[in-house]
Amino acid sequence: MAERRPFLLRMDPEVYAALQRWAADDLRSLNAQIEFVLRRALQQEGRLRQEAPPQFPGPAATPPAPGAEEGEGG
Repeated sequence: MAERRPFLLRMDPEVYAALQRWAADDLRSLNAQIEFVLRRALQQEGRLRQEAPPQFPGPAATPPAPGAEEGEGG
């Protein structure tokens, strides 16, 4: 898991309460909600590198052609 860097964050009580309600609605901790909101804003502004989709070894699986499944008619 990635390293987390703790830091003190001061914010307006109204903003804090709104984030807390939003986190509860999304079943997240307040910390996870703040990170979610910040990460989304950074991605929208192009300031956070997009993570590459996971790479799987070997050729990509292709679905069989219709009627070419094993065990059909003969």
